[in-house]
Amino acid sequence: MTERLTSLPRRGLCLSLLGAAALALAPHTALAQKYPDHPVRIIVPLGPGGVGDISTRMIAEKLGDKLGQRFVVENMPAAGGIVAAKAALQAPADGYTLILFTGGVASSVPQYKELPYDPLKEFAPISSMGYFDTLSVTNSAAPYKTLGDFLKAAKEKPGTLNVGVISGAGVQFLAANYLKQASGADFVIVPFKTTPDAIIGLMRNDVQLVIDFYAALKAGISDKKLIPLAWGGKKSSPALPNLTTAESQGVKGYEAASWNSYYAKAGTPPEVIATINKALHEVLQDADLKKKMLDFGIEARASTPQQMDAQMRGDIKKWTDVIAKAGIEKR
Repeated sequence: MTERLTSLPRRGLCLSLLGAAALALAPHTALAQKYPDHPVRIIVPLGPGGVGDISTRMIAEKLGDKLGQRFVVENMPAAGGIVAAKAALQAPADGYTLILFTGGVASSVPQYKELPYDPLKEFAPISSMGYFDTLSVTNSAAPYKTLGDFLKAAKEKPGTLNVGVISGAGVQFLAANYLKQASGADFVIVPFKTTPDAIIGLMRNDVQLVIDFYAALKAGISDKKLIPLAWGGKKSSPALPNLTTAESQGVKGYEAASWNSYYAKAGTPPEVIATINKALHEVLQDADLKKKMLDFGIEARASTPQQMDAQMRGDIKKWTDVIAKAGIEKR
């Protein structure tokens, strides 16, 4: 009898502890079950009308249909994405403010002495939304039929051929430096303010090659004013499936591509991230959406948060090495 009585408090204590644990988990569980119960904001660090903005809006509409709430896109193109990142960090970590990160984030990290935010520590990856490779083109009057032809000419006459890119910091700029390092060819990298400026330079033969993304070059390719020479990815893109890659043309190990992805503020409940991730996987299987994104050269593809984290870290390391070898000074 005494043994039975003394066991009662212990049993009660165990039940109390289990109850406390259940209460601790309840807020996250409840949040995930009802998420989203009001509109979700997606901050885009790009101006309206561009490929990143348009594709995000297409996906946001589909996400809204899937999850029963509006996903509202808010453009914040200032300061190379820093303004957008700060705005996302000022919001609660509840999944109601997301941010679009691009491969440009990974290329920016090693170029700054100190960024005012840390994409690896202060943000949580949700999923990729699409991947797109760099593309090298020349003008229709040029003698080069492949990227290999151009690189051969650059080796034969060091320092006489020019490659045009936009800006002096983005993925395209680093892709040109990477091509120089990986191929051993000696050419001059010429930065332009915009892609149209670079294309004008190409048509005037001020530069003999331009490296950019398909969406920016599509019109010139369709008009046959620009001749595509090679993809910068590991495999040919469905946007131009018959075009081979730089690696297949002899540039061993070369891969220069970018991506778009959704991130949330670090500390966002994992159940909420899982909800968005699942919805993105379903949305990005939509045949019409995949076709529309491919028109921009984007291969619609979702990932796990872990895969997106690995992609970001791998690209930061790759561009860090390229920057160091090129002797590019940090800002």
